[in-house]
Amino acid sequence: MISTGQREQNRDVIEVDQQFYIRATSALADDRTRVLMNGDTFAVFDRSGDIQPVGFGQQGIFHDETRHLSRLEMLFCGFRPLLLSSTIREDNVLLAIDLTNPDIQLESGVSLPRGTVHIYRAKFLTESVCYDRITLNNYSDSAIDVEVSFAFDADFADIFEVRGEKREQRGEKLPQKIGRSSVTLAYEGLDRIRRTSRVECSQPSAESHEGGITVPVQIEAHGEVSFTLNVICEREGERAIISSGYSEGLQAMIHSRSTGPLAGIDIHTSNEQFNSWIHRSCADLAMMVTQTPHGPYPYAGVPWFSTVFGRDGIITALELLWLTPSVAKGVLSYLAATQATSHDAARDADPGKILHEMRKGEMARLGEVPFGRYYGTVDGTPLFVLLAAAYYERTGDAEFLREIWPNILAALEWIDVYGDCDRDGFVEYARQTDHGLVQQGWKDSGDSVFYSDGRLAVGPIALCEVQAYVYAAKNRIASVAATLGHRELADRLHLQSADLRAKFQSAFWSEEIGMFVLALDGEKKQCSVRSSNAGQCLFSGIATDAQYHSISKELLSPAFFSGWGVRTLVSGERRYNPMSYHNGSMWPHDNAVIALGALRRSEKDLALKITSGMLDLSSEVMFHRLPELICGFHRRSGKGPTLYPVACSPQAWAAGSVFLLLQACLGLEIRASESRICLHYPALPDKLQQIRVHNLKVGNGDVDLSFERYADSVSVNILRRSGNVEIMTMG
Repeated sequence: MISTGQREQNRDVIEVDQQFYIRATSALADDRTRVLMNGDTFAVFDRSGDIQPVGFGQQGIFHDETRHLSRLEMLFCGFRPLLLSSTIREDNVLLAIDLTNPDIQLESGVSLPRGTVHIYRAKFLTESVCYDRITLNNYSDSAIDVEVSFAFDADFADIFEVRGEKREQRGEKLPQKIGRSSVTLAYEGLDRIRRTSRVECSQPSAESHEGGITVPVQIEAHGEVSFTLNVICEREGERAIISSGYSEGLQAMIHSRSTGPLAGIDIHTSNEQFNSWIHRSCADLAMMVTQTPHGPYPYAGVPWFSTVFGRDGIITALELLWLTPSVAKGVLSYLAATQATSHDAARDADPGKILHEMRKGEMARLGEVPFGRYYGTVDGTPLFVLLAAAYYERTGDAEFLREIWPNILAALEWIDVYGDCDRDGFVEYARQTDHGLVQQGWKDSGDSVFYSDGRLAVGPIALCEVQAYVYAAKNRIASVAATLGHRELADRLHLQSADLRAKFQSAFWSEEIGMFVLALDGEKKQCSVRSSNAGQCLFSGIATDAQYHSISKELLSPAFFSGWGVRTLVSGERRYNPMSYHNGSMWPHDNAVIALGALRRSEKDLALKITSGMLDLSSEVMFHRLPELICGFHRRSGKGPTLYPVACSPQAWAAGSVFLLLQACLGLEIRASESRICLHYPALPDKLQQIRVHNLKVGNGDVDLSFERYADSVSVNILRRSGNVEIMTMG
């Protein structure tokens, strides 16, 4: 072994007055991370599988929105091992890391040349446990005595603290409990809940001490030693379920992922890059779709949004609807169960309003942030109604629609009464207290709604895309109402949507900019800004043909289209900044919703160009995983995209975007009540010669379809058909 002094000289992390610093020469300066997630537990590691206070400080093992481990460092004989490779398995279950020893002089005087010992770490998560198996292989001709040590700590920071929120007071860290081969870290929060992290090692020779575990082992010549280091996250009142063994736990995780709601998606294309994009998206969504008491729900994104978000869940469900409608049913069930039933200004809640986000951490429980159960979203409620209508069209599940019909009626009442306080026919928002979100559309940065001269708009704000959501929701739920026997309501909704369309075109269209304006302010003055919001209006049918063509032309112009996708804001606007969160960046889900506008149209340029840009982006980013957003800089020849530094990756609606883009290109709609698949002018981008979709279920039947691109058309072939499923092709 090596001495303590020598060990300290080789430390890469230096602590001074509880602040951590990384040596400039250290490999820790590499801030690339690896993410695992399972339900309400997720982990962000560095590439070696450790947890270090580097980058934006987001590394850690998190459970129920509390960081249960904020530091974890594995040393081999006092030195940080050399990284050989680090990758996440394709199904997102396992993080596999290959390491080796540096040149080391052991205490026995024996020299251990670099590359003598292979160190393999394999990590996975269950609902509240992180399993880490360490396997050491000695490739020398002599037995060696070595030491593997682990240093760890837990700050028990709330997720909002990790994001940068400052707290006047915190709870109390409790004395560590030292077992024979385990250490328990504990914290009692101001909410009087005790949270613990128990780190335990399976190796009999392990020795525990405050803040660490040391594992001395002897490895025979050409021999192998393996042990596990587990981190068990618990809070008062709950007990972690621990598998009987590492292998049993891993197999249970693999089985769970392979039998979830994403397991039935089977799409193959002639382009291997596109296949990799699809496979990664399926794996990411399988990881983020979490089972709740109400069914499957896609958590929004890691690390900052690993919880229920209303808008994000609905958009993701819409993206997946044609392939796996069970996700939409789970989202609708959850949001119906959590729908607001009373006024609560602190939570921006009114009767019938749909949830914005749900939080479980200490700060949310104490009301230090208003997001424990928060309703500050203007678009969640019309999108809920829209998803309900779309789910019925896709499945014909009248029984479920009758079950949530009272929730749909409450949502419609919120739209007409609370969402439209001034009764002008448009849905507006304004926060009810100083603690709520200022902006309550999907672009919820404080500076995202402004006038053409750059001044921030004064509310209440009526966003253009929200009116389009309302129009689509009322139009489509009207047809469901008629089917369910509510003819009077259906007629009223059709009249309301027609009236809204006429008012919208008059109030929101601008000939000067050739598209719908971003918003109307509290005095009904136009925020005459060219934004991607106008593109999100297209799928609803609220635009005329001439307006569609004008908006599409603008969105595909160089000022809007970066080469990777459509920016949130045109490059000439006063607040344009390609490095901002919402004022010039590029979001995959935004582009997918924009592309959906081409679904029923013979001109598919909008969908094709966006899909091509997204495919190229997927080929440039790590693991083919589209992040939450990227910077909006123009694409440069031979250069990859400029990543947004704190974007969630993975992010549910970014992962789901590939499926909505495919649906838009193929013009694919499923009408379950007619047992029919409609294909409106199917098209494929240049890089896709063929697509095969297997086991596409319609009612009690299913089909395998093949799409093949020719010079001026796309052929559709039925490879297999079970049941009475009709295929109707237009164009």
